[in-house]
Amino acid sequence: MSGMSFLERLLDGAAVEWKTLGGVSKIQRGRRLVKSELEEVGKYAVFQNCMTPLGYYHESNVKSDTTFIISGGAAGEIGYSDVDFWAADDVYYFLTPENLKSKFLYYFLLTQQTKISGQVRRASVPRLSKTAFEKIPIPIPCPDNPDRSLAIQAEIVRILDTFTELTSELTSELTSELTLRKKQYEYYRDRLLTFEEGEVEWRPLGEVYKFQYGMGNTIPTLGGEYPVYGSNGIVGSHNEFNSEDSPVIGHIGAYAGIVNWVAGKHFVTYNGVICKLTNKSVHPKYAYYQLLKQNFNSMAKSASHPFVSYDALNKVSIPIPPLAEQARIVAILDKFDTLTTSIREGLPREIALRQQQYEYYRDLLLSFPKADEEL
Repeated sequence: MSGMSFLERLLDGAAVEWKTLGGVSKIQRGRRLVKSELEEVGKYAVFQNCMTPLGYYHESNVKSDTTFIISGGAAGEIGYSDVDFWAADDVYYFLTPENLKSKFLYYFLLTQQTKISGQVRRASVPRLSKTAFEKIPIPIPCPDNPDRSLAIQAEIVRILDTFTELTSELTSELTSELTLRKKQYEYYRDRLLTFEEGEVEWRPLGEVYKFQYGMGNTIPTLGGEYPVYGSNGIVGSHNEFNSEDSPVIGHIGAYAGIVNWVAGKHFVTYNGVICKLTNKSVHPKYAYYQLLKQNFNSMAKSASHPFVSYDALNKVSIPIPPLAEQARIVAILDKFDTLTTSIREGLPREIALRQQQYEYYRDLLLSFPKADEEL
């Protein structure tokens, strides 16, 4: 008995019947609303091509406690609503019979997410047809005893609801911690890098750096030992380099003005600005931290694609204290940066581990035996 899984103990020898999704539930398609009919706020959320409501409407066409699948745009995403809503024409929703709990169906379909996503037709707008998922087999525990079947389903839903809530709370706590640490870091960074006029020498960035756009409008595909940087971090690798131990500023596009410090040899595409230090009276990392303090993104010129020009960069002036003071500031900020980076890198890893743990137990809890398997 001790070697039995939780699911085996829960079933206690009861049979499990497998039915197709289309055979056990009615799959309905939503109805389109035109944009002019939508409201920014309202009573009923309208779901169209993703899990974020497209808007709101004064009526609903789907009752609460319903599972649904997005069929266009974010095709393959699986949702559940505990309130009434409006399903638009890129949404399929499931009308479940009395012996199948809708949220049990939702959790089971999440275990089939990879299979469902694999059926999405990738085009200008990704699409998922009803035929791609209506034959997915789903388990119905204890089909000859509806009350016991629903009790088993309800217990599984209760456990998974608890897992989901705990995972969400942990993610929220970790995110809050990261936000707090980043604010502390930025406060002390800006305080350390701020000087009064006349207190120290000020120089325009054009006298500290030589700015140069990177090379190539496309990401190199040859591969190699040198990381390739675009406007916001690594985008590939290359067998050549055109910069070393220097900041890279996003030049064009959504990340125009973003600053990254890149250690070692690296290759920068045209989407990035290489910052070559030319002033020996300036500590390389001190100059970098001064770049971080600037709001280059707000300087990006509006066009079809925002961009940061040489002219905008050269006009900015920064304070230059003695080298010894620069080194002291850099030592402090490096420690702050290490702490912030470790938290920033640790957060996604911790969240991923918790998500993997959640998915493992969810899948285990929903691993019902097939017809040819013994309990």
